[in-house]
Amino acid sequence: MMPTPQRAVLSASLLVSATLAIGVASRDYIVGAQEPDKTVADGVFTEAQAVRGYTAYETACSQCHRVDLTGGNGPALRDERFTREFAGKDLKTLYTKIATTMPRAAAGSLGDNVYLDIVAHVLKENGFPAGDQELTLEALGGLRVLPGRPKPPPPVGDFSYVEAVGCLAPGPGGTWLLTSATEPVSVVVSPESAPTLPGDAATRALGDQTFHLLDAMAYSPDEHKGHRMYVRGLLIKLPSEQRMTISAFETLAPNCTR
Repeated sequence: MMPTPQRAVLSASLLVSATLAIGVASRDYIVGAQEPDKTVADGVFTEAQAVRGYTAYETACSQCHRVDLTGGNGPALRDERFTREFAGKDLKTLYTKIATTMPRAAAGSLGDNVYLDIVAHVLKENGFPAGDQELTLEALGGLRVLPGRPKPPPPVGDFSYVEAVGCLAPGPGGTWLLTSATEPVSVVVSPESAPTLPGDAATRALGDQTFHLLDAMAYSPDEHKGHRMYVRGLLIKLPSEQRMTISAFETLAPNCTR
């Protein structure tokens, strides 16, 4: 039976509708199959950009936020504060916050490129890697901020600034030793902030290291004999022994049992 004109029009209309539906479904599938927005862990700034950002930050921002981003008159821009305020948001949120509030006396005065450099520096200080392309204004909205990643401590070498936990004991010739000590761990202390005792210091397992403590007499060592001690200072490695200067010397426990 030959189709009537009305049926032909209806069939054509249905065909067009079906084709459009398939096209929309295909488009949605393709969009859904695309990779999610990039994150700040994908190398979204260059090393050179972060270096420029450090210079700009030190000049314009460090007075309020400190050189190490730990905060002073202004809030911290790293670690827990960074994560709490920016994680899960797009990078434009961080950029806008910096560009509209910093520096305090002349907010917005540094120019787009300088603010982008500062954002790159902040990302680097929060443990995110550099990449091959500089961060741009156009990219900000498509980049998701992740929780900050604590930077690993620098490697320990001769004349590294380190911390260790061990047992205070007298040594030969009126010297003092830190025995059964943990491996030395490099620490970075900002000149603007007072050193604080690490929260896990008291629970660190003792080890097998021994350090000859220099200038220990300045800290009344007899009062701490046999105590479990936290010591921070400059590490000096000699062929036959390890020595430490003392810049922090704190009792963790009145005894030193393992």
